Amino acid sequence: MTTIFSRYVFRQAAGALLLILSSLSGVVWIALALRQLEVVTSQGQNAGTLLAMTTLALPNLLALIAPFALLIAVMHTLNRLNGDSELIVMTASGATIWVIGRPLILLALIVTMAVSFVNHVGMPWSLRMLRDYVLQVRTDLLSQVLQPGKFSSPEQGITFHIRERAPNGDILGLIMHDTRSNKSALSYLAERGQIVKQDSNAFMVMTGGHVLSQDDLNAPPRIVAFDRYAIDLDAFDQKVSDDKDLRPRERYFSELVSPDPKSRDFKRNPGIFNAELHERFASTLYPLAFVLIALAAVGNAQSTRQNKTRSVAIGFIAGAGVRLAGLGLVNVVVRNPALTPLLYLLPLTAMGVSLFAIAGASRQRSGPGWFDGITDVLAGTGAAVAAWARTTLPRPAGGR
Repeated sequence: MTTIFSRYVFRQAAGALLLILSSLSGVVWIALALRQLEVVTSQGQNAGTLLAMTTLALPNLLALIAPFALLIAVMHTLNRLNGDSELIVMTASGATIWVIGRPLILLALIVTMAVSFVNHVGMPWSLRMLRDYVLQVRTDLLSQVLQPGKFSSPEQGITFHIRERAPNGDILGLIMHDTRSNKSALSYLAERGQIVKQDSNAFMVMTGGHVLSQDDLNAPPRIVAFDRYAIDLDAFDQKVSDDKDLRPRERYFSELVSPDPKSRDFKRNPGIFNAELHERFASTLYPLAFVLIALAAVGNAQSTRQNKTRSVAIGFIAGAGVRLAGLGLVNVVVRNPALTPLLYLLPLTAMGVSLFAIAGASRQRSGPGWFDGITDVLAGTGAAVAAWARTTLPRPAGGR
């Protein structure tokens, strides 16, 4: 009977987890798609690129979404079991809370393994693929965005205009105006332009034209004629200009443990690498912590609707508060690596407090506590002594 009920609880919780995780992932995906919608509307990319970029960005958030989805699923399952009086029946039959807790802990371990895989394999791989897509969008930007006879601004401060395109893809009649620098303005005019890719770099090669530069608005511009001139297009996106220097979240375990000493990010702030490494391990503790919090809050049979609603609210707030505190500790550890153990201590403390609450609730449900037992023993002893005194000791004179 116990095994059948455990399987039933596992199926209910797993089904709720998949539904909630799919819903939350869909909402996050839509939010990411709306952010990347400009890639399609203003940068000439197709819907396939939008789909790939938003999907690759999703694993970065799954490690955070999955434990919350588990918390909601477990709270929903326990609340439904309580509402259908199934917890009351199991409690009346003598089953402990761990009959319900074992399948939920098993589900938490499965989520833990999934989160660990995403942290150490899925997330770095997807972010690296996303970086390649960003690079592709950047290098293909001018060849797709520029439309003959129209002014285009792929980036603030950069304006392009072309007369027409040649059948081989070359740009004819090119004008480019660069005002990104507040100190100077550059204008390029060329009869022909061509985008040339070399490894991960892209260049605009112009032939037969002039460069107009003006460092002072009150001074006349300088005009330089050229037969062939090349512009590095990497400068159009400073955020991803250094493709070889990976961010901490784009690195695998070995690259976080032993980063390249020449990495600019590592030289600038090595604490980010330490915090990212330990956060990947500490985040795997939260699924189990959330299940224990849910068991402590809603795992015991309750008869009134008011108590159930309050318990569900307390459990969810407690779980969300613990996770938000953990995210806040990451920033603290970045500044002070000596506080790294706090990343692990926080979810472990939540587990300990939850286990203490579960044990206390089980003792209260099984009968009187140890203090009540001592009181009963003392009361019984006192009654026995009084009875012995009445039958043994002589009564005072005149007494009844």
